[in-house]
Amino acid sequence: MAAGEAPIAEMRATVDAAFDVVLSPVACAQRPALDAIRIVDNLFAIGRSEAPFNDYPAQSIAGLSRRHARLFIEHGAIYVADLGSKNGTTVNGTAVRQTPARVRAGDELCFGGELCYRVGVEPRARIVASGSASAVMNLLLVPQREDLGLQPVDVLAFPFLVSKTDAVFSRYKDRYPHQVNYISRRHAHLFLKGGELYVEDLGSTNGTFVNGRRLDESALPLAEGDVVAFGGDHFVYRVSLQKLSDGEPTVTQLSLRPTADSAADADKTTFVGAAHSFLDIFCVDPALQREDEVNEAAQPGSARAKRDGAGAAHSAKTAKGAAGAHAANNQNGAYASSRNGAARGKPRRWKMLAGELHKAFADDEGANVRRAAAWGGAGVAIVVALGVGLYLHGSSERQLKNLLASGDYASAVTVARGYLATHPADTKVRALASEALLKAKLPGWLEALQKTQFDRADALLNEMKASSANNADAASLVGQLQWVGDLERFVAARGGVDAPIRMYADEATINDLLHRWDDDATSHQRALDRIASYVPVFAEPYAHTLSHLRKLESDDSVYVAAIDRLNDVIHTELARDKPDALPPVLDDYAQRYPRLAGLDRVRDDLRQYTALLNAALSRQWTSLLAMMKTARFSTPPFQTEFQRLAATRLPSADIVRRQDAVDAAWRRGDAQQALNDLESMPANPWSDVLSAEAAHKKALSDQYNDLQKTRGAKDYDERLLSFYASLDPQADAWFVQSIQKDVAALHDKALAHAQDLWLRAQSLWKEYRANGPIGGTQRLEAGISPGFRNEARLLSEAQTAARQGMRIYTQLKADHPADFDRLLAEIEAEASLQRRSLTELRMVLDPGLLKAKLALIGGDQSEARPSP
Repeated sequence: MAAGEAPIAEMRATVDAAFDVVLSPVACAQRPALDAIRIVDNLFAIGRSEAPFNDYPAQSIAGLSRRHARLFIEHGAIYVADLGSKNGTTVNGTAVRQTPARVRAGDELCFGGELCYRVGVEPRARIVASGSASAVMNLLLVPQREDLGLQPVDVLAFPFLVSKTDAVFSRYKDRYPHQVNYISRRHAHLFLKGGELYVEDLGSTNGTFVNGRRLDESALPLAEGDVVAFGGDHFVYRVSLQKLSDGEPTVTQLSLRPTADSAADADKTTFVGAAHSFLDIFCVDPALQREDEVNEAAQPGSARAKRDGAGAAHSAKTAKGAAGAHAANNQNGAYASSRNGAARGKPRRWKMLAGELHKAFADDEGANVRRAAAWGGAGVAIVVALGVGLYLHGSSERQLKNLLASGDYASAVTVARGYLATHPADTKVRALASEALLKAKLPGWLEALQKTQFDRADALLNEMKASSANNADAASLVGQLQWVGDLERFVAARGGVDAPIRMYADEATINDLLHRWDDDATSHQRALDRIASYVPVFAEPYAHTLSHLRKLESDDSVYVAAIDRLNDVIHTELARDKPDALPPVLDDYAQRYPRLAGLDRVRDDLRQYTALLNAALSRQWTSLLAMMKTARFSTPPFQTEFQRLAATRLPSADIVRRQDAVDAAWRRGDAQQALNDLESMPANPWSDVLSAEAAHKKALSDQYNDLQKTRGAKDYDERLLSFYASLDPQADAWFVQSIQKDVAALHDKALAHAQDLWLRAQSLWKEYRANGPIGGTQRLEAGISPGFRNEARLLSEAQTAARQGMRIYTQLKADHPADFDRLLAEIEAEASLQRRSLTELRMVLDPGLLKAKLALIGGDQSEARPSP
């Protein structure tokens, strides 16, 4: 269906207004003047072989295809559909592709690039001749092959789409799978033009045949007795037509009205009571054509096609010749009575019984009077019994009709429910029960829906489901209402159809709602049209729902598709260890998709992931463990990538648990236990980092023990302050607390030491910058050159001195020089840049060499601080 259009209740102000569409040629000096085209039918064909284009000069229609486009009117709106033409169709310069486009007065409509018209809409100034648009055509398609078990098709609403997905034909899929698949999804359609019935093939794979001749690009009128075949020689029907003078029947009348021809048993006839939409008929998806199975026998030029075509033509000719006489002489029981006689139900069984009784009396009037009398009495008894049975059988149906006519819908629901509990297969009563249920319950459900009282609406819907327990027909309609309610609940929860699309929250619901609709959109639309015919007040909310559906389809094709693409980009870049490539992508998405909500969550997850990855690649043990404990990813792509990272590059859960035990022992001052736990760690990819951590902790423990032994010695103060500067306030909190009093006594000396560290860091940093930072050539060296080693030493020592000096100022809660923050930030940024640049060369450098270079530059706090 075209975006922005609805099949019912839309453009209601113009639905009942009769108007003509006028196409006025756009003047062009290079082309001869053409006359305006006035369109009075609901469907108008544009093509090289169609009138009036077939009378145009050759140069005027050079760009037209034989089957170029169709202009049609539906529910008071004008549309144009391109039929895959070579040179295309445009509306105001915009190409019309697979979906029909809305056309309004004043639009410029061009076919083939050069044949252009200005669209006008004029009130209809004359009454269409009797028997044209106002007449109602009743078509009965009677199967020509009695051996296949096909059902007649009674069509009372046009246009009628021939489609393998429609229940008219799909019901035979289990019995005749290949034959059904010879019919295309949009195979052909039957429509009224000037009061006459036409059939047009829609570019089907296996063709449409009338009287044995395959249709070309143009529609062909159908007459009484014509034989029409779809896709081959299986689905072949004879055409029976009647024009009705009254208005088009309601769906209720259609479902109850017995067929007008005795050959079509009402119990075995498929009634088509709701018209298809031209919007659906001319929505072309070429990809679906590939699903069709090719019927070689139906292809042009095949011997069988020629033979079958001749046979079909002969059958059609014979059928036409017999059309006038078949009512009086029909030995096979096909079409023995006229349509007006069909209203009497099934009289043929009564006539057969009466005939047999007459024969029994007439065989021997003299000698067998007694036997004849007996036969007559038995016959009368049988007739009476049958009449009573038939009357009683239809009593529930009559009662339901009377209740519906009186407006007592609740009682009708109760009666129908009781009857269907024992007669669930009665199709007529099921249709009446569906109508009664909807008329009784639907208005209250609509009111709850419009007031956004969705819990109340669900409760009413559950009541309707309970009342449909034995009525599959009503259950199907209630299922359609469930979809409508779910869609409206979703739209309201989001804040309206134009509300932002919430990433990783709305996609699943959008996909579910569209999947439920797309599984059989035509059937869903027919069911909703049928509900609107039962309860007219449903028409307006139905139009709103379809408008919401089209907006949802647009959001799915634009925003949901954009989210899918973003997920792919995220997975691709993170698999390449290139998270830095994603911020520009997110900025671009924010600009291109303004209704996309949730990009901030993606950015937060990206920051966390980038920090984790860099810590893992730089083997910054302490920082990595801290981030692993606090990392919380809220978006699915990063949740997936974090799981992959944890499984391949991060420490295992067992190692993390063991490290937690080490840290706990260290914080409570049990240095020996912490060292023992570190030494007992099983071999793992992080063993080298753990060994370095064990060496560092052992050095701190040994120096602390030495301090205790040399308290009061001449160099105690300097050793104490050096030890104090090397401690981490969190990780080494026990040692900090143990020497806090001694350090406090040396407050001024400690501050002086911090000042010296700051000056040393400043000097080292100045020398590093004077020599020039470590460049890409030095990082790519196959070994460690003296230049790299010297520059790495300057950078590492500058970072260590700056960190230790800042740590003393922080621990003593003392003011530090104003430039200290800037100096430390510059050194940290350069060290981080060098570590990150080295890790990006992991696919180029030898792993051992990479590890050695990283060690020279220094890692995080645990790796950067030298052992005291």
